Amino acid sequence: MVGRRKRGWTRRTTFALAGVVLLLAVSGCRWPRDAGTTLDDVRGGVLRVGVSEAPPWTRVADDGTVTGAEARLVQRLAERLDARVEWYPGSESTLMAALKDRVLDLVVGGLDAKAPWTKQAALTRPYVTMRTVVAVPDGVAAPPDLAGARVAAPAGTAEIAALRGEDAVPVPVPEVTGREGLPVVVGQWRLAELGLRDGGHDLAKHDHVWAVPLGENGWQVEVERFLLALSHGEVEELLVDAEREEAAA
Repeated sequence: MVGRRKRGWTRRTTFALAGVVLLLAVSGCRWPRDAGTTLDDVRGGVLRVGVSEAPPWTRVADDGTVTGAEARLVQRLAERLDARVEWYPGSESTLMAALKDRVLDLVVGGLDAKAPWTKQAALTRPYVTMRTVVAVPDGVAAPPDLAGARVAAPAGTAEIAALRGEDAVPVPVPEVTGREGLPVVVGQWRLAELGLRDGGHDLAKHDHVWAVPLGENGWQVEVERFLLALSHGEVEELLVDAEREEAAA
């Protein structure tokens, strides 16, 4: 699912831009890793991670704190390697350019396996597949066809456009709670939490990956080994926790 976005200039925007400026400045200095040494450099050292905003996978707070399901996973990977994480927020395009220049060791942020960055980065094998579904609460029948069906979805998100593409009638809501009394759009990980059942209509399916520098085979194998050991349920639990944290913020 696509999270809500704030409009206008905020402290978060300023922080993200500062991260981008730092990346651009650093790329001209001595920081880039030598090809093939990333795993050795990260182990016992610093893991430099580019992060784009993609709740609940990743979220950058006004003070620069990075949270979300993948933020927790990055911290776990760092602990496994006895490394310290340095976060660099920015847009995907800026972060991938920095990854190509080996200024970063890793980029995360709800990346899809179909992301158009294969010339700038190596994408890991997908570690989890998540669906965005039309779900229904108890007492509400699942529509046999989305055409003409009223379906609630978070306002200002891609799900609204996806519903229109199915000829459904989107009902924008601030946040899906499961108490709307009509079919709703949610990430599949929220079904149990909200007491919903799958209505049999997928709006999207994403194979999630991380990005590493090209040619860093040892590093990519290490990252993939970590990711592929995760269970689907474990990732779902992290996403649910991230949604709750965001709602409480």
